[in-house]
Amino acid sequence: MISKNRNLFAAALAACAVLTAPAAALAQTVNAKFSVTLPEKSHQGQGAARFAELVKEKTQGRVQIKVYYNASLGNDVQVTSALQGGTIEFVVPQTSTLTGMIKDFEVLDFPFLFDNEKEADAVLDGPIGQKLLDKLPAKGLVGLAYWENGFFNATTSKHPIARLEDFAGLKFRAVQAPISLETLKALGANPVPLAVPEVYSALETRTIDGQATPTAVIAALKFNEVQKYLSITKLSYGAFLPLVSKKFWDKLSPDDQKALRDAAVEARAFQRQVARDAARSAQEDMAHKGMTVNVVAPAEIARMRAQVRPVWDKFAKEAGPDLVKDVIAEIDKQRRK
Repeated sequence: MISKNRNLFAAALAACAVLTAPAAALAQTVNAKFSVTLPEKSHQGQGAARFAELVKEKTQGRVQIKVYYNASLGNDVQVTSALQGGTIEFVVPQTSTLTGMIKDFEVLDFPFLFDNEKEADAVLDGPIGQKLLDKLPAKGLVGLAYWENGFFNATTSKHPIARLEDFAGLKFRAVQAPISLETLKALGANPVPLAVPEVYSALETRTIDGQATPTAVIAALKFNEVQKYLSITKLSYGAFLPLVSKKFWDKLSPDDQKALRDAAVEARAFQRQVARDAARSAQEDMAHKGMTVNVVAPAEIARMRAQVRPVWDKFAKEAGPDLVKDVIAEIDKQRRK
């Protein structure tokens, strides 16, 4: 009888423990997929891996994220669509991917918009960047923070880009977005729209003469194997944007939603530093391997910016004139500091 009572008492204590345990401790582990376009060791891949670690830590293991690299789940457009449908939980595309559904994001693709990373950070991490993020939930997406892809620099097989006139007649890969096509036309090049996986082969076979991507990406995708010249043009700036499926987001507790935002912001500092270090080291490494590298003079950058100003004017109508004014005002503010 005594043994039976002891067992009943122990069972009662266990039941009480379950009833009084914090809800978070009883929450079921949530598994999520994170799609990344570039390799695991890229600046994008390292940022995603760090984010996944931080989410696990900040949610005490309640949210477990598995990262899929090398576009193994699909390209950015496909995966962003899957995010809206709720079949994938996370992706980190460049903001250009979103311009088809939210024209406001086009302002970030304006050619020769930023001179340096400080200007880009000020626009993205302040009220302007948040204003853009606020437009995403209506499209079934939640944006967490802005990470860095980097400045787009030109590679060519024929000659370096040192002056505006050097773009003339080049068959140049265009990002599959209208503003990229119009920019290259304004510079005098012949744009050829290609998805990222097609670019290496097109460069190798001389179907195109050149392309522009961040220096770290040029190295990661080994374009230096099929291109002779790297010109630091800063043709445009690319920001990555970690996105969450709103269908997934709405199932999370407020605490876990905050944990995801905090993790994205904390990972941002790490990812940007990786991106900037990778750009420097990639440039040095490719030069060491025989690529000819030149930095375009500020006066020539100014000429190029003036040449593409009609592109700004055209796309300002789509992105929103007031938004464009705010961006330019913030950049001018940074340049006066």
